[in-house]
Amino acid sequence: MAYTFKQCFLPSNKYSIKAPFIMTPKFITVHNTANDKPAANEISYMISNNNQVSYHIAVDDKEVIQAIPFNRNAWHCGDGGGSTDPNALKKGNRLSIGIEICYSKSGGVRYGVAEENAVQYIAVLLKQFGWGIDRVKKHQDWNGKYCPHRILSEDRWGRFLKRIEEAMKPKDSEKPTEKDDDAMKFTNETTKAAVHDYIQQAVDKKLIDKSWLEKFDKGTMTSGDFEGLKIIIAQRSA
Repeated sequence: MAYTFKQCFLPSNKYSIKAPFIMTPKFITVHNTANDKPAANEISYMISNNNQVSYHIAVDDKEVIQAIPFNRNAWHCGDGGGSTDPNALKKGNRLSIGIEICYSKSGGVRYGVAEENAVQYIAVLLKQFGWGIDRVKKHQDWNGKYCPHRILSEDRWGRFLKRIEEAMKPKDSEKPTEKDDDAMKFTNETTKAAVHDYIQQAVDKKLIDKSWLEKFDKGTMTSGDFEGLKIIIAQRSA
């Protein structure tokens, strides 16, 4: 589930609209896009329009794209001009890095992979800034908006944070436990748990038989099996 990191920066002549203030970030704010567009579309649309709405990062199932430097603010938290005081109530717009997770409207495998990419990328940012998990906020924390809507509606915010914490831990390569060299192997428990969740959700929705989950749990599912399974889930979710 590796992602490609790209930068497609907002032109400086639009800073006055989208990113008018110098910022020393103190938090990371998580959003769901509430649509099914990829990250490139989210960034392109944000840059091309003249609305004040803006965000630093968009994440999908393949890419993490940065549009605004982290030393400038963005308008993504709905708490107005806000404050640069870390102890103030309204500080989301002025002190936090905004991250949009794509494909949240329909959910499914693409969203699941996008969310896992966000988990991994946020872990990188936290380590880069020397921060703890307490610096990760949801949009709802700043102005009460029901966002990130999919994570909230599925009651997974606590688990989302735990996955980030797991991703921040030093990673030791797992030793193969199966003789089948084609069996899926994972470099960390966070990724393995995320894949398990994708399959479990599909079983719960009766999109696939529970034997797929049993196969995964036994460690006999191959990468080819999983790629085919994703196609089946996507087709039956349409």
